[in-house]
Parts: sequence; C-alpha cells; structure tokens
Amino acid sequence: MTTASGWGQPRTSLFTDHYELTMLQAALHSGAAHRRSVFEAFARRLPDGRRYGVVGGTGRLLEGLERFRFGAQELDFLARNAVVNDETLAWLADFKFSGNVYGYAEGELYFPNSPILSIESTFAEACILETYVLSVLNHDSAIASAASRMITAAGSRPCIEMGSRRTHEESAVAASRAAVIAGFHSTSNLECGLRYGVLTQGTAAHSFTLLHNTEEDAFRAQVASMGSGTTLLVDTYDVEAAVRKAVEIAGPSLGGVRLDSGDLLAQAHEVRALLDSLGNVNTRITVTSDLDEFAIAALAAAPVDSYGVGTSLVTGSGAPTASMVYKLVSREGDDGEFVSVAKSAKNKASVGGKKQALRRLNARGIATAELVGIGTMPESDGNDRPLIQEFMAGGVLAPGWTGREGVERATERHAASMAEMPGAARRLQRGEPVIPTEYFQAAAAPN
Repeated sequence: MTTASGWGQPRTSLFTDHYELTMLQAALHSGAAHRRSVFEAFARRLPDGRRYGVVGGTGRLLEGLERFRFGAQELDFLARNAVVNDETLAWLADFKFSGNVYGYAEGELYFPNSPILSIESTFAEACILETYVLSVLNHDSAIASAASRMITAAGSRPCIEMGSRRTHEESAVAASRAAVIAGFHSTSNLECGLRYGVLTQGTAAHSFTLLHNTEEDAFRAQVASMGSGTTLLVDTYDVEAAVRKAVEIAGPSLGGVRLDSGDLLAQAHEVRALLDSLGNVNTRITVTSDLDEFAIAALAAAPVDSYGVGTSLVTGSGAPTASMVYKLVSREGDDGEFVSVAKSAKNKASVGGKKQALRRLNARGIATAELVGIGTMPESDGNDRPLIQEFMAGGVLAPGWTGREGVERATERHAASMAEMPGAARRLQRGEPVIPTEYFQAAAAPN
C-alpha cells in the first residue's frame, strides 16, 4: 500500500466516495470547480436524549489532510476502473489542499447546528474531502461523547479504555485517543500510546491463570515478574479464595485486584471487606465486564477504585455515530461576491452562510446559550467565549493541534468546557440539549 508521512500510515485520498470524484469531474467540465466555497460540518440534532456532544477527531483529521494526496497507485486505480477522465486525473495528480480550515477546538462541546468544522477553498478541493471529514468526525465525536458521559458517572475514579478487541484495528486507536480526550486516564492500546503519548496499562487475562497448573502458580509468576504492586485478576475460579491467595503471595503491598464477572456491586463490597480484614487497606479494586455509563453510575456507592470500559465505549454507548453532515453553505457568485446557499428539503434543512460562534456565559461563568452568527460574529455581552479556532490557513497547518500536543490540548479543552456547563449536563437523564442554539441576525434555525 502506498504510504505517506506519519507512522507509515496510508494516504487518505481514497478514504472517500466515488461520487465525490465524479462531481469533481463534472465541476471541472462546467468551470465551476474553481469557485471559492465554504463547507461546514455540523449535526442537525444530538442522539436521542443526549444533552451535549463532544468534538473528537479534529487532530486526526488535520494529520490526515497532510496525507490527502494522489500518488501513482491511487491514480492508476482510478484510471484502470474509469472512475474519472484524464483531465480529472491530471488535476488530482497535482492536488494538495491549499484552503483554510477552522472550527471548534477538539474536546469542545457542541450542540445542534453548531458549526463544528468549516473548510474554505475552491469547490473542487472541499468537495473531495467530504467523506473523509465526516468519517473521522462522526466516529471520534461519538466515542468522545460516550466517554464524557462515563467520566461524569465515574466522578473522581479513573477509567481505563480497553475496547480495542471490539472494533476495527484503526478504529481502536482512534477510540482510545477520543476516550482520553474526554477524560479517560489511560488505554490498553499500545499503538495509541506510541502515536499520541497516551498512558497504557494492563496486566493479565484469565488465559494467564488457566495456562498454569494452579491459580497460585499464576499469581506467583505475575508478582515475581511485575512486582507486588501489580493487579491480580481474582475471578477465574473462586473470588474469596483468590483474594486470600493474592494477599498471601503479594502481602500488604499488593497493588490491586480486578473483578470481571458476576454481581460487581456485591462482590466489590465483599472483596473490600476481605482485603481490609487481611490488612490490605491500600489494595485497589478495579472492575470491568461490559460497563457503560449507567453501570458505572450504579457502582457509585461501591468501594471501587477504577473502571475498565470496552465494548460500550468503542461503539458509542448506543450512539455509534454523531450523525454530522457536510454541506455547502456559501459560494462565490458570478460577480465574485459570496452568496449564501442552503438545502431546504423537509427535515433536512440547513442554514446558509459562513458561521461564527460564541458560548454565552452568565456572570458566574456558566453557559446559557450557543450563539451562531451568519456572516458576522455574534455580539458578546463582555464575558462570552469565542468558539471558532483557525487550524489551517492557505494549506499550512497551525501548530499545536495534532500529535501528542493536540491530545493534551483537547483534553484540557474538554475539562474546561464541561466546567462551564449547567449542572444538568452531568446528569444521565434523557433530555433536551443543555443549552439552546440561537442564531444572530439570521433566519430562524431549521426544524
């Protein structure tokens, strides 16, 4: 496979749909391909009952834009399958994105019709990015949004992402990254650790215990190899017997025990009492086993120290996509001036015009509304926070939005954005968006 810069990853130019290139071909034929245009990515609504969404994937998207090129392998494929004509192939051979990209910072909260990402370039350049933009933002934002709810439910207890085996291998890396941005403490995914500097953790599965003749043999091997601060999995056979054996082998410095099955609430209380009675008051309890935000909330009263979350996290906990769309909202007219354009179909209407956005804050710094201005910045009352950031200008990436620095920056942004939300944002009850989206000097928002 043809590769470009960045961990030997493939070019991203064919992570797209056939019709985007046929649109390009037709636009080149009509002469409209070079019209300056503004496309926006946004969600018309949040998943049913969710109070907010979290922007995820922006850093990955920007990294991928730098690899969105058409080399010999890609061009040969397009020619061999007659996807586009020779004129279009020649245009693609010279393609390198040269436009502007701006929008909400990764980790930021979003609401219905928030202008999450805008791409300003020629129609030709922006058109062929549609599927790539949406595939990254829809996946990562869904994971980040689910992870944020889990972190809220967990309170001060750390969460570990461990869902790699439940999804595609590259999706697993993206999911780990998105989870950390939303507040997860660490991940089991080593590739995410390599690419983004995320803390990785893990010890042993049931197979390690089953490999040995006895559970005692397995525990002794793990402690001898990893030290007494390791975490031992104690539910392969009999939990009480395993805990007693773990304490006998590792002593009071045993780092932790993990529970992965059964009635976690009851078992956590029983194991905590047993550990304390044996003198291991500092040994931590980690629980796993198909947790989601509701299961985590149900364990709030249990003596649990950390949670390991897998399947539910990497599948968006019931909302596997953020349902974002990518629409042309403004284009250059025949006179060289920009004109607003918008789809008006029933139930899929959008608001035309280039957007700006502010988060309206009250005197206590708590958010009260999302203000979206069309063609102009909404008027601030003095303490409102601008939301639109510049990521790329003239095809040149601004520093600080990608790689390890981008993950750290997004993590900080998410924590700060959550802190300014009303208390309802931290409750798991179904409801309307926690703050409304209001338009500034524009037509009414779509239904």
